[in-house]
Amino acid sequence: MQGIFYTVRTKSKGTVLVALALTMFNFAHAQNIKFEGSEFEVSNVKASVIDFRGEKVMKVERDLNKLAFDPQRLEATVDEPTFLKLKDLDLENGTIEVKVYSQIQDPSPFQFAQGFIGLAYHIKEDNSAFESIYLRPKVGRSDNQAFRNKTVQYFSYPDYKFERLRKEAPGKYETSAPVDIEEWISLRIELKDEKAYLFVNDAAYSTFVVNKRLGKEKKGSVALWVDIGTIGYFKDLRITKK
Repeated sequence: MQGIFYTVRTKSKGTVLVALALTMFNFAHAQNIKFEGSEFEVSNVKASVIDFRGEKVMKVERDLNKLAFDPQRLEATVDEPTFLKLKDLDLENGTIEVKVYSQIQDPSPFQFAQGFIGLAYHIKEDNSAFESIYLRPKVGRSDNQAFRNKTVQYFSYPDYKFERLRKEAPGKYETSAPVDIEEWISLRIELKDEKAYLFVNDAAYSTFVVNKRLGKEKKGSVALWVDIGTIGYFKDLRITKK
């Protein structure tokens, strides 16, 4: 059986590199995958390494057999632990960088799918708590400014999902970003104590800032996150501890 191999190096400044290997392995049925001293954990997703436009990337989709979706109960069935988590990592402050690309599934299980894709961090060991910043790339260049303003989303699982935040603090935990589906987008999240900053496409200044994070966990692992109706692709994951 072929597998995917990850190289994890700790550099002098505390950088952990996670590199996708050149072999393919469908591990939808596995829970823990080991790669040269590193291990990823599948949580409510299907994942594999594939050839995509001439390079090897990680493909991730939500697994509806493991976690059902109900469009009539969005608050209860989205913004969940639907991710591929890096094990043996305990990040408090630092930087997470990755390149993401999303497509809408055809047919899509959700009429209003927006290509939901991003990162989760400070993940508790049992996945019962984490935070996330993700994109809705499909509305990033919409002609409707109200839609554009919902391109970037922060949430804290399990207590502060997008619907609650939108009701209690409108506009505070989401913003615009000039992105779109079916294009590579560079994301960089900088974690500094209670704050989180998002930089999009190597911008010199942050696109989004969370002034006070809402999660109870001060540290934890990092994961590649997707949600309903999304085919997500990831590459060039880099984590720098500070």
